Amino acid sequence: MNKKNELAMVTNPFRRGLLQNQKMIGFWVMAASGVVTEVLDGAGFDWLLLDSEHSTNDLESLVVQSQVMKGGQTSCVVRPPWNDFVMIKRLMDCGFANFLIPMVQSEEEALAAVAATRYPPVGIRGVSTFSRANDFGNVKGYHDTANQNIGLTIQVETQETLDELEKICSVDGVDGVFLGPQDFAASLGHMLDPGHPDVQKGIKHVVEVARAHGKAAGILTPIEEHAQRYIEWGYTFVAVGVDLGLLKSTAASLAARFKG
Repeated sequence: MNKKNELAMVTNPFRRGLLQNQKMIGFWVMAASGVVTEVLDGAGFDWLLLDSEHSTNDLESLVVQSQVMKGGQTSCVVRPPWNDFVMIKRLMDCGFANFLIPMVQSEEEALAAVAATRYPPVGIRGVSTFSRANDFGNVKGYHDTANQNIGLTIQVETQETLDELEKICSVDGVDGVFLGPQDFAASLGHMLDPGHPDVQKGIKHVVEVARAHGKAAGILTPIEEHAQRYIEWGYTFVAVGVDLGLLKSTAASLAARFKG
């Protein structure tokens, strides 16, 4: 299927944005709170990432947060704890349609992620006729169009992934690659230093490879100067902050101003 025909079948705004290389600014959500997510949903971001790799989120708390986002203008993206087809299947049945899969390090692992998010014959997603994904049976034709409306991005977090990036970006069904700066920096021997020249060189290489293969490139950084640089380099789906980090820094600054 050519890209024009594929786009005609895509109603998922986040996936359309990935396929069209639109700039989409996002925010990382780790608080596992429906109220916090509801507040952030109205803040004006294009997408929110609900994280279950490095947070206390479980399946139930993720569903609650997706419910408070339902009907809004902000796309909901979820990061499962691992590239695990059982967890991905459960998240999909709960209605999640946009995924960021962590620690994908090979073409085979990228193919497995694609298979987990597609119904047969192209994938291995289990078929449920009564789930939140199809509004408990009220969305007719859901199973006919679901494969075209899953936004799938995978994370680049290690040197091993960087070495395999050309092959990973050639996998049909992977819509974008997302660089995790901290894990990537650690993998290169520069723990907690994503600004190191070696890391920055790798970050630039990732977007160059992704764009050469027609894939979107994304990244997370709470440093505005870095975010602007990455956007100039060609990164299109960029998360510019983390809820817990913003809460901590803002609260600490407020306390310091009054306590001296």
